[in-house]
Amino acid sequence: MPSLPGTEAVPVPTPAASPVFTTTLSHGPLTRAEIGRRTGLSPAAVTKAVRPLMAAGYLVEGADEQAPPSLGRPATLVRVDGGRALFIGIKVTGDEIIAVLTDLCCRVRVARHAPVTARDPASVLASAGALVQELLTEAEGFGVPVYGIGLAVSGDVDRPAGVVRYSPFLDWHDVPLAALAQAATGLPVTVDNDVRALTVAEQWFGAGVGVADFALVTVGAGIGCGLVVHGRVVSGAFGVAGEIGHLSIDPQGPPCHCGNTGCVEAIAGDAAIVRRVAEVTGLPVTDAAEALRLAHGGDPGAREVYARAGEAIGRAIGAVVNVLGPRRLIISGEGLAGYDLFAEQIRDAFARTAFGAAARCDVMTRPLPFQVWARGAAATAIQSFIGTPHV
Repeated sequence: MPSLPGTEAVPVPTPAASPVFTTTLSHGPLTRAEIGRRTGLSPAAVTKAVRPLMAAGYLVEGADEQAPPSLGRPATLVRVDGGRALFIGIKVTGDEIIAVLTDLCCRVRVARHAPVTARDPASVLASAGALVQELLTEAEGFGVPVYGIGLAVSGDVDRPAGVVRYSPFLDWHDVPLAALAQAATGLPVTVDNDVRALTVAEQWFGAGVGVADFALVTVGAGIGCGLVVHGRVVSGAFGVAGEIGHLSIDPQGPPCHCGNTGCVEAIAGDAAIVRRVAEVTGLPVTDAAEALRLAHGGDPGAREVYARAGEAIGRAIGAVVNVLGPRRLIISGEGLAGYDLFAEQIRDAFARTAFGAAARCDVMTRPLPFQVWARGAAATAIQSFIGTPHV
């Protein structure tokens, strides 16, 4: 069993330390003056925050070797020392567990995969635990401890309590996942909704860097949405903010597993598409890949199913921009494999639904493999480690 670290955490002696660290993490290397401009902090506050972080080895500084030659001393830049700490991120799907070992800058160093052979919590934890042990062994080769684990699961997840309230694809109810995983590994564990975890990674390292207000909509097995408002990932008072998959857009529509009817997910989720394609074609379609092949092959019934899914997604993202007014909306998820089949319907429905200037929101697509979702889980562990607040 590899040795485990103690309870070290990033020193945050002042409220400024966390924004200074995360700003440097996302935008660095930066001069201290640039850190102050981006965070709105005074030079004295930046210095007070930087000093203990440098003393502990989490921040380092040096001359900007890329700067063009000029008179005087070169600018001194502050950056995060990514090799100072390691973290594990785990994304659990209904079929697979993806685990990654990342550094403090959330760069993936090692990745491991395992199939989900049984979906009960004990079996999933056993498989995830085996991957954790493999990654802890790999971590020994880096000579740096692992300081935390992030677990990302679909559904209603209470991050502060570490409890999966309901995960439809795993059929979990009120599973104290953080406590169980921490007892099994001896490491601090952060549990979050998988789309919110991915949103953290996009905010710090992806298409959301530098964007104070954006939304990330994922299409695939489920329809999810992560929200960033004024620079913070929002989970809401009950932890379910952004559940656009359960917006009822058609009262006469198909039943949803949540108990409602006509939800976006009941029309545009993978299972709904597969079921409907089988109905309209009369063929034994059993998975999304088969439905996609039929639609790409020109089957009119299958193509109509995807068109209806696109309209549902477009109306949902229109509702998001009307309510929150994000500057950017990112569409991702495994469902992008069929994006060409419903892109036009998404655009048209969005244009009809978005009100006024909300239609100026920058809507973009960004394919992200599940390894990046696991990286998002690691990002939530880093969040906890450095004391970044979430709302």
